[in-house]
Amino acid sequence: MRLLLDECVPARLRQALPGHEVATVVQAGWSGVKNGRLLALAAARYDAFITVDKNLPYQQNPSALPLAVIVLDAVSNELHHLLPLVPALEAALGTLVPHSHVSVKAGR
Repeated sequence: MRLLLDECVPARLRQALPGHEVATVVQAGWSGVKNGRLLALAAARYDAFITVDKNLPYQQNPSALPLAVIVLDAVSNELHHLLPLVPALEAALGTLVPHSHVSVKAGR
């Protein structure tokens, strides 16, 4: 699956997702692009957009785009807080559908 990590997600999270093609917003050349435009750009190249911004699904309309938005719900965006979410993230990726948003918490 082709995944794009938001700027607020540590790039090192890519290493925890070896079965996927993972890029960062910075690698894509979209640093500083605002969420609406960023999601539109991401929809052309990626299957899912991964963020820690819990407000994004309410500020944007993921159902209008052909990609899924995944919100990692952790105490902070530090890598050691996000790594425990990887099993639940992998499970969510296995059932992901376009035009949706999913919140991923530890143990779910």
